[in-house]
Amino acid sequence: MADDRKSGGGDFSVPVDIDISVEAGDWPYEAALTLLVDRAVAAAFAETAVAGRSELSIVFSDDAHIRTLNAGWRGKDKPTNVLSFPAFPFPKGGPLPPMLGDIVLAAETVAREATLEDKPVENHITHLVIHGLLHLLGYDHETDAEAEEMEAIERSALARLAIPDPYA
Repeated sequence: MADDRKSGGGDFSVPVDIDISVEAGDWPYEAALTLLVDRAVAAAFAETAVAGRSELSIVFSDDAHIRTLNAGWRGKDKPTNVLSFPAFPFPKGGPLPPMLGDIVLAAETVAREATLEDKPVENHITHLVIHGLLHLLGYDHETDAEAEEMEAIERSALARLAIPDPYA
């Protein structure tokens, strides 16, 4: 069930047209997901110096689908919470490409992690959307320095939304 709406109006203006698709899994209602995504994307962009217009796709799916994607693209035959697929190479700090790419989240893993970490699932979804978007914007966490930079942006973006530090 695709939303096909164009984000960017209201209090959460962002330079990105967002397509939301709920493919599988037990997720909040699509209207609630739309609000979470809009807020997360706006907060992430507020913490980065990215300019231009682009498009972004966010897919809410389940563990079975993300396991298949994770095995095919990363060689890891297990589900994960979020995957990002850039449409174009993006140099960190450069102008936005016409399409950023896709972010895919897995319902069961997201719900399980939220329960284990004793946090609202909405907060965890927001964090993972920000995390996935930062990957599309050229950030990574392969080294300690990269992880510190990326996590600092995540913390600041989440603080804008009054969401506690997920790394505390």
